[in-house]
Amino acid sequence: MSPVVEQSVKARLISDAPHPRIVSVMLRYDGADPLAMRMVFPAEVSLDDGEVVWAFARDLARNGLREPAGDGDVHVWPCGRAQTVFEFRAPEGVALVQFDNAPLRRFLKSAYSVVPAGQEADHLDVEQHVGSLII
Repeated sequence: MSPVVEQSVKARLISDAPHPRIVSVMLRYDGADPLAMRMVFPAEVSLDDGEVVWAFARDLARNGLREPAGDGDVHVWPCGRAQTVFEFRAPEGVALVQFDNAPLRRFLKSAYSVVPAGQEADHLDVEQHVGSLII
């Protein structure tokens, strides 16, 4: 079984409401999927009734702490010296979520201790992934 890193963090949903909404988001990294990390948002902020899971490159989060990063559905950029903003794009709309950097850095440090940067290919189970495509 591959090591899994999970950390609950507080996030601010950015909207045109007068006060930001604070939610708990679960950050998850699974060594079995070494290139990706996940953010799990609670059902209370979903358009349907289930939790929302966004998966994206772990390096995207790391790079976005220092400079704007991303293309496609997920973009990340620093917001001052102590926060980072994630922008999630879906057909239903765009969500902006702001995190304090300290918990993001702690999570990424733990994730990179499971699978260091540059060693992701050593942890990929290519046969399993090919098998899942064939079935």
